[in-house]
Amino acid sequence: MVATNMTQQAERIDGKARAADLRATVADQVAALGTAHAITPGLAVVLVGADPASQTYVRSKRKLTRAIGMESFEHNLAASVSQAELLALIRTLNDDERVNGILVQLPLPDHIASQAVLETIRPDKDVDGFHVRNTGALWTGGDPLVPCTPLGCMMLLQSAVASLDGLHAVIIGRSNIVGKPIANLLLRADCTVTLAHSHTRDLPALCRQADILVAATGRPQMVRGDWIKPGAAIIDVGINRSEDPATGKRRLIGDVAFDEACQVAGAITPVPGGVGPMTIACLLHNTLVATCRQHNISIDALESA
Repeated sequence: MVATNMTQQAERIDGKARAADLRATVADQVAALGTAHAITPGLAVVLVGADPASQTYVRSKRKLTRAIGMESFEHNLAASVSQAELLALIRTLNDDERVNGILVQLPLPDHIASQAVLETIRPDKDVDGFHVRNTGALWTGGDPLVPCTPLGCMMLLQSAVASLDGLHAVIIGRSNIVGKPIANLLLRADCTVTLAHSHTRDLPALCRQADILVAATGRPQMVRGDWIKPGAAIIDVGINRSEDPATGKRRLIGDVAFDEACQVAGAITPVPGGVGPMTIACLLHNTLVATCRQHNISIDALESA
């Protein structure tokens, strides 16, 4: 457990540094894969529409994908594209041997059923880990492709907490993208897990019992300092845009009141610079994992190469 912190501010869990380390490791493995097997992993990203935040995110993915030696295939579709056309593109990517991972940027326009799109992606190319076969395998003890943000959260927790065994983890948020999968990953790490949500009674009191608190609500600074158990590890998944009252400028803030939490917690992820960088790094990691599995190659062998 993270040590009780009564006299100094919480340790900042540096997602930027951890993500840079993970990308460097993946880059070395990609180089080894090319040398030993003449294989270059390929990631296809499909963007529907022109949402500015999604465009920025996709550009970042392209830059980092190419920087570690992978191929990047981009498909930018108009917001008016039909569901049938989008599904046809995904089936083409499923059959393309150059493409080892497929990611469809969410959210999608209202006329497209997201679940139908996600379930059309081949499970072994589903680097977001959202296909029902991957989510089912996660809950039944299998070894699937794990959703990127929960995987990154776990890596950050493991870097900050000596042992997760037996700790009480409270997760606020029950989405299929973050809340539910990270609950499963924490269960696998032998935590006692409570999955809280908008109908949870006396949420602050519940949070005060948590050795690990994961906030994934989408509500800016919802979690206050007096909700936190002294010494707890806090993972803030929230990314909210807010106006700084002092400067009038827009800034990113999390679901946790950071300054308050720092006075109580033992360790905490900042926003920005915490979970966000790990999400893209884990996407690259998943693309490498998918490539190796498709070619029956052991990643462990690449690490020793």
